[in-house]
Amino acid sequence: MKQKLIAGNWKMNGGLAANEALVHGVQQGLAQALGGKHAQVAVCVPAAYLSQVQQLVKGSGVDLGSQDVSAHEQGAYTGEISAAMLKDFAVRYAIVGHSERRQYHGETDEQVAHKAQRALSAGITPIVCVGETLAEREAGKTEEVVKRQLAAVIHTNGHCISEIVVAYEPVWAIGTGRTASPEQAQAVHAVLRAQLKAATSHSDRISILYGGSMNAANAAQLLAQPDIDGGLIGGAALKATDFLAIMAAGSALA
Repeated sequence: MKQKLIAGNWKMNGGLAANEALVHGVQQGLAQALGGKHAQVAVCVPAAYLSQVQQLVKGSGVDLGSQDVSAHEQGAYTGEISAAMLKDFAVRYAIVGHSERRQYHGETDEQVAHKAQRALSAGITPIVCVGETLAEREAGKTEEVVKRQLAAVIHTNGHCISEIVVAYEPVWAIGTGRTASPEQAQAVHAVLRAQLKAATSHSDRISILYGGSMNAANAAQLLAQPDIDGGLIGGAALKATDFLAIMAAGSALA
């Protein structure tokens, strides 16, 4: 069984003092949470705090991630942050296509695919988010939606697709307290796994994370599913004890 990847997405939360307390709390409990086993752990932080958190996590076994990356290499794109800039801060992961970016900033499947491409070209692993809204699920379109979203990334990135991470985040379960059941999540993960297998002979390298309100209480059941390789954690990543509990659930399955 591959190592679980537990990635925290702080979203637009944090502050200098709060960040330091949170990261130190995670570091203090990391060895106990992992129980001598290995898991991949990352925190995807607001761009303003990349420099601070880079220093805080150095040498700790926690990787640094960003919450977005520009589809452009450089130039007159005010407010954008390029992959090369992220690389300057030793960023390993970049979230692309999060539902909040798609919903509030109008990001299209094609834009997300190009962001993934830009990250890959800089040696950064994109965490490609896919997921359906409640209306799409109730209309029976879940599989159609997630396959369309992932297909755009596969089409644009070709053989490099084996270097991405995928995160399934049912939009109706993000920040709502609602969570897909382990069986619902596994069903979608299995669809994504089959799509990736058809696209690359190296699909076994690709981790598929679950990202819909995973928390300390439900992590063990979700992470036990055969096609759930980790979690993209929102609110629970802002509390060291909860984040550590999810890591412990993941490492217990390693």
